[in-house]
Amino acid sequence: MPGHLCIAEAAHFFYELCYTYCMRLNKYIASAGICSRRKADELIANGNVKINGTVIREMGAQVGEGDVVSVNGRILKHDTAKVYVAVNKPLGYITSMSDDKDRATVADLVADIPERLFPVGRLDYNTTGLLLMTNDGDLAHTLTHPGHEVNKTYIATVSGVVSNARLAKLRKGVDIGGFVTSPAQVRVLKQNPHSAVVEISIHEGKNRQVRRMFAAVGNKVQSLERVAIGDIRLGRLLQGHYRKLTRSEIDYLKSL
Repeated sequence: MPGHLCIAEAAHFFYELCYTYCMRLNKYIASAGICSRRKADELIANGNVKINGTVIREMGAQVGEGDVVSVNGRILKHDTAKVYVAVNKPLGYITSMSDDKDRATVADLVADIPERLFPVGRLDYNTTGLLLMTNDGDLAHTLTHPGHEVNKTYIATVSGVVSNARLAKLRKGVDIGGFVTSPAQVRVLKQNPHSAVVEISIHEGKNRQVRRMFAAVGNKVQSLERVAIGDIRLGRLLQGHYRKLTRSEIDYLKSL
């Protein structure tokens, strides 16, 4: 009928309208730079999120144009510039934005950055080295998703001798307690009489995985430093300091 949309055209128009103006709630929170999508799901489940003043606990809830979303009473805005930094985490810092035991957190290391950044993945309390931090929730979700196999490279000082037989086990995959690791890339950089310095690359992120892998072959980790995430390297960045990622580094991460 002239001047009116046919059913197919109307359906297409409605789809385009929803695509343009609707966004899943957890993605909306992440893209506002509050946290990752996974953490956003926790906030939703705990009743910390409201849309237009109403508490929302539905994971699949959609945010439309004009909706006001708040997290813990804070209204979200999407005009915050995206920031991407590499941090050299020292010993004794936890990979969290806050701590109820009043321990130092990685948030303290970027306190002078106006935007609220959150860590991409984790580093153990006793592990030092490269940690990425950003307010880009979509990128954080991509990099930490189990389906994305991004290599993380560590330098470990371990006790004892790392024999060829032990290297072979690590390269094949070892049982770290109910979980068999994927093959690791590993080489001895220096063998001392009672310890060794080893470079190891893995793409999984189980809790204390590198320490558990070496323990499984008979070597105890004495110190552990992450020196690279994919092609992003720690380089000469001093402990406790950060640097902004270059445009090429950001593009590389987004291409993964």
